[in-house]
Amino acid sequence: MIRMPDVITKKKNGKKLTNEEIDFVVRGYVEGQIPDYQMSAFLMAVCFCGMTKAEVSHLTKAMAASGDQVDLRTIPGFKADKHSTGGVGDKTTLIVAPLVASLGVKVAKMSGRGLGHTGGTIDKLESIPGFSTALSTDRFMKQVREIGIAIAGQTGNLVPADKKMYALRDVTSTVDSIPLIASSIMSKKLAAGSNGIVLDVKCGSGAFMKDRKSAVELARVMVDIGKAAGRKVSALVTDMDVPLGYAVGNSLEVLEAIETLSGRGPEDLRALCLELAAHMLSLAGQGSVDECRARAAEALDNKTALETFGKLIAAQGGDASVIKDPKKLPVAKFSKKLVSDVSGYVRRMDTEQVGIAASLLGAGRMTKEDVIDLGAGLVLQKKTGDRVEKGETLAVLYASEQGERMAAALDCLRKAYHFSEKKPKNQKLIYESVE
Repeated sequence: MIRMPDVITKKKNGKKLTNEEIDFVVRGYVEGQIPDYQMSAFLMAVCFCGMTKAEVSHLTKAMAASGDQVDLRTIPGFKADKHSTGGVGDKTTLIVAPLVASLGVKVAKMSGRGLGHTGGTIDKLESIPGFSTALSTDRFMKQVREIGIAIAGQTGNLVPADKKMYALRDVTSTVDSIPLIASSIMSKKLAAGSNGIVLDVKCGSGAFMKDRKSAVELARVMVDIGKAAGRKVSALVTDMDVPLGYAVGNSLEVLEAIETLSGRGPEDLRALCLELAAHMLSLAGQGSVDECRARAAEALDNKTALETFGKLIAAQGGDASVIKDPKKLPVAKFSKKLVSDVSGYVRRMDTEQVGIAASLLGAGRMTKEDVIDLGAGLVLQKKTGDRVEKGETLAVLYASEQGERMAAALDCLRKAYHFSEKKPKNQKLIYESVE
């Protein structure tokens, strides 16, 4: 007979778990037989002791099999998906998904909510008035079939193991673990049923993987899991030492995504979105990465991708007029500027602190019960490499009250900026591709 305390002890001592023991943990937690406190201990043991390649692969399969799995084979054409490991200001899904769908590749995507200091795609989409991310499997598939794109949150029937574990990891400091990140992401990808998956593995101060070596290791683990399951998979290891774009916060990021889909938007955000889209299109057989990148750029510039985003919003009950009238998006009542007290160049940013500052304003969750303020967040005016004069604005912060939240966020964000007299070297946006 398998007992949870024995499994925890075994993993705490660095021993390999059997498939039966992994199945026991996943099934028992989903069915409510294993309480949060025991699961928290297990997750912490995994964080400290890791898992073998075989353990991670089986954990992923067990999580994917914990509920319904979507069979997309009845939908004609290639079905593609993408996933980011989480970053600050990372609103790429809002741009890449409609961009790829506008070029004829079906996008059937399950996304998550904010985790730790990073934002979640579902929270961002729900800042659009009326937008619903709670789709049944039938509605999800019907929408992909009819308009080529759907983005849904995890329902109770799709990967319920990850849904429960995802929320628990957020508040038990068990986020930054390669086995747990890989199994969380890939269980959703496998259950969602797409033919091809592109992974955006973040690396740097604002990512869960702080160094390039760990990020590449995570990328390879996930690519191996996907290929073992018969999927086409590639991964990009990308920079998160600097926030992506300028907006951090749910509705603020939707606004920046609309700007990018309109052919404008920040240069770094546009470049990364084009690269992710190019790899998704290439997996779908639409040409080389270079050829697909050129096609994607055209779809941004002629606003074809923006039109598809509007169709997605309308199909999921949202007010598609926000595309032409972004003022319909919620914005927190109060704003305050963070002003520089020195002159010089922004030498580097502690991007995790930027994400924490946004959470303090109400844009993220400090506990799993917290309700997000969809209009809260911040808009950076200066990032790494920019010249700053004393008294110049570094960022504008938005919150629904001016008291402790605003004061704490201002202090946190100020500590995120580091200055020097010399201009720093330009940082790479994309470090490498793992095929």
